[in-house]
Amino acid sequence: MSEDIAYRQRRYLIMMGIRLACFVIAVVLFVNGARWLTAIPAVGAIVIPYFAVVFANGGREPSGRSRFRPYEPNLPQRYVPPADDRDADTGR
Repeated sequence: MSEDIAYRQRRYLIMMGIRLACFVIAVVLFVNGARWLTAIPAVGAIVIPYFAVVFANGGREPSGRSRFRPYEPNLPQRYVPPADDRDADTGR
C-alpha cells in the first residue's frame, strides 16, 4: 500500500514539475513577443493540474466484481395477520 502511495506521489510531483515548466515557457514566450505561441504552454499549465489530481487520487481499485455485494436492506419480515379462528360456516 505504501509503495502505491509513493508511486502516485512521484507521478503527481512530476506532473507539477511539467506544469511549472509550461508556465515558465509561457511567460518567456509572452515577454519575447510570441503572442499566439504563448497559448500552447499556458493551456498545458492550466489543464495539467486536473489530470495530476485525477491520477493521484486513482489508486488501488478492486480487481474484480467477486467482492461486490449488492445492497440488501435489513428490513423486518412482512406482517402476516394471524389466521382467523372463526368458523367459516357460521361466520362467527
